[in-house]
Parts: sequence; C-alpha cells; structure tokens
Amino acid sequence: MPEGHRPWLPRDAAEARARVAEALDVAEAATGAGLSAQARGDALLVASELVTNAMRHGGGLTGFGVEIHRGVVTITVADQSGELPHLADAQGRKRAFGPAEGGFGWPLIRLLAREIRLCLLPQGGKTIEVRLPLH
Repeated sequence: MPEGHRPWLPRDAAEARARVAEALDVAEAATGAGLSAQARGDALLVASELVTNAMRHGGGLTGFGVEIHRGVVTITVADQSGELPHLADAQGRKRAFGPAEGGFGWPLIRLLAREIRLCLLPQGGKTIEVRLPLH
C-alpha cells in the first residue's frame, strides 16, 4: 500500500452492508449462480454485527474487507481493542468469545459462521475473520 494511503473503512454498519451487498452482486453476476435470500441476509447481518461491535466495543474500526471465493464469503473486521469477544453467562458475567452486555451479535455470528478466526495484532488491536457459506 502506498505511503499515506489509507484503506477504505465504512463509516457505519449500513456502509459495511452496502459493500458486502455489492461484492455479493458482483460474484453472483460473474458466476451466474443465484444466492439464496438467507445466505445474502446472513452475510449482511454478520457484516453489520461485526462493524457495530468494533465501533461500540473495540475502540473503533481500523480495517474492513469482504472476499468471495468458491461459495464462501469472508468478512474481515479489525479494531483497536486487544480484548477478544465475550459471551455472557446466565447471570450476565463475561465468558470468553461473545458479548458481555446482553447483546445478541456475537452468539448470532457464531451460529451463522462456517469458520471464525480471531487474531491479536502485534501493534495492538485484533482482527476477526468470519467465513459464511453462500449455498
């Protein structure tokens, strides 16, 4: 990447959904294979939840990407926080890998995803990569 060039980042979840929808449209047109409404909806929902969580709980969005390959969409979000997502137990206490404030986003992402990769970055922050089936 050229010096001084910053990657495109969505301003909000709506822009992230629009980017994912655009990528899905391009892939659909290129392959001629139609996507189910459920697969499209799942991808848009996951993008929205990841970006919202990065902005609300991760100290701000620092990276965003969407790729489609062989019937799988990969959505990647990076943020400034080195804290991994948490789940809340029945009493509202944090557990590893899911939202702690009663949110439904992280458990929903985990339910829909084929694969999730979490990576703590050496310079601080983290990336979350979610792969979803498109068929």
